[in-house]
Amino acid sequence: MTATSPVKIWLMAARPRTLPAAVAPVLVGTALAIHDDHFEILTLIATLLGALLIQVGTNLSNDYSDARRGADTEDRLGPVRVTAGGLVPPKQVLIAVYVTFGLAVLVGLYLVVVAGPWLLAVGAASILAGVLYTGGPRPYGYEGLGEVFVFTFFGLVAVAGSYYVQAEELPWEAFAFAVPVGLLASAVLVVNNVRDMETDRRAGKRTSAVRLGREKTRGMFALMVYGSYLVVIGMAIAWSPWVLVALLSFPLAVKLVRTVRQHTDGPTLNEALAQSGMTELVFCALLAAGILLA
Repeated sequence: MTATSPVKIWLMAARPRTLPAAVAPVLVGTALAIHDDHFEILTLIATLLGALLIQVGTNLSNDYSDARRGADTEDRLGPVRVTAGGLVPPKQVLIAVYVTFGLAVLVGLYLVVVAGPWLLAVGAASILAGVLYTGGPRPYGYEGLGEVFVFTFFGLVAVAGSYYVQAEELPWEAFAFAVPVGLLASAVLVVNNVRDMETDRRAGKRTSAVRLGREKTRGMFALMVYGSYLVVIGMAIAWSPWVLVALLSFPLAVKLVRTVRQHTDGPTLNEALAQSGMTELVFCALLAAGILLA
């Protein structure tokens, strides 16, 4: 590899292609709060920043832990990981994990002051879940439970939490709108796991893709993506037809499902990973617009 600038290396470690999964649920939860006449700009900024820091901290922790467990080998199809690739010493990556999560805690303290002490538990659980995904004695990401974590924390917790810090209450709509967000966030991880399934299998990382096999995992991916649109249709009937605005992103979803179904090569699936994150972001931005219009 040619010489790479430190800034570019740390951007690689942060995995910017995954960051839409942190921003998207905040848009939806905040849009619902605005719809219900609750909004504070500083709270929105803090929520976005906290979500991004937890996502980056999780990525750095994953980079460090996978390298220590031998999961990120030279023959993996995805982008180079900075720890396994020797671009950054493991100790520096671990320090970056502490710093990133520490900053997330500082941001969270502001939200605790705004919305109440229960957010301490939510924030601690989010950070702990990010670390234990591939770290700790029994990482649940190695047991096929990664999608459950993503659906819970980047769907239910993120959308409902973004609403709560604005309104300090939790209506059923906050959880209902969290379902399609969580499904699409989980679908991003599925693309990653489909791409890496052979190297994960050799490393003993039993992700959902390794457990189910390629074809069943592709079917699960399609169900997650298309299922998110079915939930929106249900919410259009139960809540407001304006949320059907989110269906404008459906062509992106169709193209994404087709790509994952038809390809196994690394470059195409790397692009599909980026497109899955962008599809989630576009979907959530449109859904947020529909909620505001309702």
